[in-house]
Amino acid sequence: MVKEKPNSTRMYDQDGYRRRAACICVRNEAEKEILLVTSSRRPEHWIVPGGGVEPEEEPAATALREVEEEAGVLGKLGRSLGVFENDDRKHRTQVFVMVVTEELDEWEDARSRQRKWFTLDEALKLLRLHKPYQLCYLESMLRLPPSLSPSPPSSTAPS
Repeated sequence: MVKEKPNSTRMYDQDGYRRRAACICVRNEAEKEILLVTSSRRPEHWIVPGGGVEPEEEPAATALREVEEEAGVLGKLGRSLGVFENDDRKHRTQVFVMVVTEELDEWEDARSRQRKWFTLDEALKLLRLHKPYQLCYLESMLRLPPSLSPSPPSSTAPS
């Protein structure tokens, strides 16, 4: 199912849930520093960058596109942490881990969003306060260290 939105098309799965993808952006493989962005609707809230899957787009490509648009970073896409369902908002988000390799000086949402690195503990506290359903993304990353995770997709950020 498809629903139009200005400048994008929202995709829905067979159950009527909006299809989304997101990335937990980490500074390096140690995964101890997490990049969060401010919410476009509530700039005092810090969130994990992500957004809707476009028609003919794979979730891995969506995750990379959204991170570049919202956080202004490029990187190497790592393991998938799975698909997380939010019944209140009626969406399912496939979440990946991405090691940031470049921070852009200018990006699409630079005027409307801030980005900032947080320690893992700080990020957990902020998500607990501002986006409790995104907290499970980080908790899943902690439960599934890279060596126990499924093979990563072979995608990198577009140039």
